[in-house]
Amino acid sequence: MPSRDLLVAVDIGGTFTDITLQDATTGEAWMAKTPSTPADPSEGFATGVAAALAEAGRDPANVARVLHGTTVATNLILEGKAAKTALITTEGFRHVLEIGRADLPRRDNLWSWIKPRRPVPPSLVFEVAGRIAADGSELVPLDEAGLLAAVEAARAAGVAAIAICFLHAFANPGHERRALALAQRAAPGLAVTASIEVLPVVREYERSMATVLNAAVMPAVSTYIERLQQRLLEGGIGAPLLLMKSNGGVAGAAAIRRQPAQTALSGPAAGVVGARAMAAASGVENLITVDIGGTSADICLIAGGEIGLTQSGRVGPWPLPLPMVDMVTIGAGGGSIARIGTGGALTVGPQSAGAVPGPACYGQGGAEPTVTDAHLVLGHLPPSLLGGRMRLDPALAEAAVARVAAPLGMSLEDAARGILAIADQNMMGAIRVISVERGHDPRDFTLVPFGGAGPLHGCALAALLGIIRVLVPPAPGVLCAQGLLAADLKAEFSRSVTEALEGADAARLAAVFAALEAEADAWFTAEAVAETDRALRRVALLRYEEQGFELRIPWPETGGLARLGADFAAAHRALYGFDLPELAIEIVTLRVEAAGHLPNPAPARPAGGDAAAARIGEQAMRLPGGTVPAPIYDRSRLAPGAGFSGPAVVVQLDATTLVPPGWRARMDAAGALLIEII
Repeated sequence: MPSRDLLVAVDIGGTFTDITLQDATTGEAWMAKTPSTPADPSEGFATGVAAALAEAGRDPANVARVLHGTTVATNLILEGKAAKTALITTEGFRHVLEIGRADLPRRDNLWSWIKPRRPVPPSLVFEVAGRIAADGSELVPLDEAGLLAAVEAARAAGVAAIAICFLHAFANPGHERRALALAQRAAPGLAVTASIEVLPVVREYERSMATVLNAAVMPAVSTYIERLQQRLLEGGIGAPLLLMKSNGGVAGAAAIRRQPAQTALSGPAAGVVGARAMAAASGVENLITVDIGGTSADICLIAGGEIGLTQSGRVGPWPLPLPMVDMVTIGAGGGSIARIGTGGALTVGPQSAGAVPGPACYGQGGAEPTVTDAHLVLGHLPPSLLGGRMRLDPALAEAAVARVAAPLGMSLEDAARGILAIADQNMMGAIRVISVERGHDPRDFTLVPFGGAGPLHGCALAALLGIIRVLVPPAPGVLCAQGLLAADLKAEFSRSVTEALEGADAARLAAVFAALEAEADAWFTAEAVAETDRALRRVALLRYEEQGFELRIPWPETGGLARLGADFAAAHRALYGFDLPELAIEIVTLRVEAAGHLPNPAPARPAGGDAAAARIGEQAMRLPGGTVPAPIYDRSRLAPGAGFSGPAVVVQLDATTLVPPGWRARMDAAGALLIEII
């Protein structure tokens, strides 16, 4: 039998599909980057994996596991292409989705905001008699005949999926479990899910929405996973497929088929996990990550090595309060299109040239100016990308930028600088949301830019925020793929209890935790996690009386409920600047966070020489003070300790790094490029 020592990680983005192949024993790694195939993402997936194996000269039979970050579920929701879905709910709650919340999205205007169409219209919401009280007692038995009638009505309406969400099911799941079994038996061809499988916690609207979105993407995600597994088998790979979840962990394909909504921030979460692992190897625990791809920029703050989680996440206009990495996403990337908007103002994004046709300089038919074209006009990019496989056309970039420069009466250089300045300002605003608005001073952090376009903007963003250190990962363009290699299996098990902290029944809380840990143990067994690789963490979601949202507080090992209350007050002060000792504290939800450790590959050992040996040429760079020759360095030839000052361009297969004047770069022992202001 061949030894299985290879790990494959695949991240599919809007423009490129990134693949990292790593030998778990030696740490040797190979990377591949292929254009994404939006019509069938599995095609780019298979092409990239085959290319990485060919470059490494390794046998597909040597692959031990395949890890994947996917945006399939997210794109289905955002583009309105999810399956036609019905909702079965408690009698009297037909309009739970339509009513929603009595608030507006933060950036919308009261007078112009239009409520978006719900993913399930009232005509596809079916009521069933039966009622569970808030304390879990049964007030009205479940009407099983009515439930079967609702399933038949949904089938007759032509739905492909059914979501079941009953009032107070989190307190007593009996009715939902029975309804789920009956519906699956009565409609074997439909995707059926219940809220107890997705989000068994308080808040009827959010719980209903999460269940509906989960059901709506189940058919397509299941088909996609089956297609991936078939592609792997056709390529001679029989290893298990693990998929990244929004919480920064991975899970098996079978689990994701039941809970595809857990992958809403799959790709970006993998990048954050990879950035934390890379920064830890360089001795950095406080970092702000900026993942800039072709279409979007994802920003996350990591304090003390801890990736923050939130249950206030959204996908488009919809709340999706599943545990997910706390990040901010904006439409800003290398493919973001610059246009002259209303009133003659220059705007950049959120529209993107995407993978097809891509930026004008790619020569694939794109004509509108993009951020990438602006970089090429200013001499920030080399003549080609992807190790010489993709030539860039400066004439096409200049022609595209001229489309905004001429109407504005600007030179090409000034227009290009204006495009980059607007893109940087947009991203700086998002960084302030994740840092300043959460009580953190960005100057206390190291900026970690990655993604295909991230290292081009890292120093400019740092300068805007007063940050003096930028750390560029060894493989910034494929860090999302590499983050998959550093991820552990993760799952959360929650139950709402809602009672005052003072005088809370400690025995009852302990019993709830014990039940949740039993669920976690069953999950560990299903995922084949060895006893020695299992870890459980108890947390509680608390709030002040009458507050609308909770804070996540780790359950203290000592000090009991009094310590829990003190920790909550401290967290409230850190986030909001004050606490409210006159108000009672409520425990809303108890959660057990389960992690199954996966063996991490051995670290790669960077090799190379000094800066002189790594210098492979120079190019003209257009700076505000004039055009200057800027050296080009091949990053693969830089050894730890090698350094140089800007202006300079650093090239590698997966990304290009810009070192502006006034900054100095140095390779550290872990292979990261540390750039500091002089």
